[in-house]
Amino acid sequence: MAYSRDQILEQNKDYSNYSPRWEYYIRSFLGGQEYKDGKYLQEYQLELENEYYRRIQNTPVDNHCRNIVNIYSSFLFRIKPVRELGSLEDDKTVPMFLDDADLEGRSYEALLRELQTYASVYGNCWAILDKPNSNAKTRAEELNQEIRPYINIVTPENVIDWNYTRASSGKYYLDYLKVRENIGTEETTYRIWYTDRIDTVVMKTKGTNDPKLVESTPNNLGVIPAVILYNQRSPMRAIGISDLTDIADLQRAIYNEFSEIEQLIRLANHPSLVKTRDVDASAGAGAIIEMTDNLDPALKPYLLQPSGQNLDGVIKTIKEKVEAINRLSHVGAVRSTGERVVSGVALRTEFQLLNAKLAEKANLMQLAEEQIWRLYALWQDKVFDGKIMYPESFDLRDWATDLEVLQQAKASMIKSDTFTKELDKQIARTVIEDDDTLSQIDEEIDQSNTRLGEFPQTPIETPTV
Repeated sequence: MAYSRDQILEQNKDYSNYSPRWEYYIRSFLGGQEYKDGKYLQEYQLELENEYYRRIQNTPVDNHCRNIVNIYSSFLFRIKPVRELGSLEDDKTVPMFLDDADLEGRSYEALLRELQTYASVYGNCWAILDKPNSNAKTRAEELNQEIRPYINIVTPENVIDWNYTRASSGKYYLDYLKVRENIGTEETTYRIWYTDRIDTVVMKTKGTNDPKLVESTPNNLGVIPAVILYNQRSPMRAIGISDLTDIADLQRAIYNEFSEIEQLIRLANHPSLVKTRDVDASAGAGAIIEMTDNLDPALKPYLLQPSGQNLDGVIKTIKEKVEAINRLSHVGAVRSTGERVVSGVALRTEFQLLNAKLAEKANLMQLAEEQIWRLYALWQDKVFDGKIMYPESFDLRDWATDLEVLQQAKASMIKSDTFTKELDKQIARTVIEDDDTLSQIDEEIDQSNTRLGEFPQTPIETPTV
């Protein structure tokens, strides 16, 4: 099949709408020079181009976006999911896949972390399972050649076009996918997936030449082996909601206010010198000003210096924006580096909101991983009958506060063995994480008949004279 240049350049309407946002989100996440190259600093009126670029280089980036995404990822992967692979347990290629999932040395766990991170940034991310072509005739020959499925992570800005069709059963399935695989200085490579074939097309970056079909192979699976991991579902298919939707805007506002602080400090410490052309002077420390003898007194040089009183106001505004970021992301208790006065109810509510957000992410991760293993089994001519189980709850508590409350309750000296033993168990669970150790401690507490702090009564004997 021959492709025209317009066919290759054609984009999905949702791609055209969201690609500028995706660029904004990934630059906000990466920070550093990538963020500065985005030119998110507001230009001043009558500001020269070299002055604008100098201001960009002198303004630091306080990267809240990356910090929040990394916090979500660290909590989400703190507890490993349970994987029951069923019929794939005996597949000899599975250990190889878990150790090197992308044929580039990254483990399956590391790849899932990267997939989830990109989904958090973009709103969704694609995982395509492919298998190298081979002339092997048996499974043993494939195993000797290490021919097995692998994962290719594709970020949304490289998925140019796609199409979903509704089957007679009512289920939607992907029947067309166009992926930009490689962008070179002279040509760009595209891979176009259909349910019956896979086309590889190369198109010159410049010129009007038609694209060249370099390879067309049959799709023996009969389906497009692509999985979408959503960060949060949106009304549009193949489009997710990013964690940075509002946080990136607040980060950009803080970035601009850091520039204002830099400008205030620079102008306050180095005032501008106002003079006529005939006056020989500079604004440096210890400078000598030479004026002509007949200079009008009204034209004498003077320093123009801002007061710098607005500096405290700008710093206060930045702190309020950081609090807004913490409130939107529900990680204020985690990101707090100083004293933060929050009531116990507010802190518990914040943990519950963060727990709900992480539970939703885990549910979507579980769904995507089950789809990945179904496609893996399909590549191996098997049916996946296993189960992937992610934690349904992430117990995020302020252990220091809980321990303080438990100790105060124990200090109340309630005369109840059951109450005291239960408090002892709760205190042990606050400071001990190992389940075997906790079971032993619970057993020791249940076998103890004397409460801590109490001593058996001994009769007082009167000595005989």
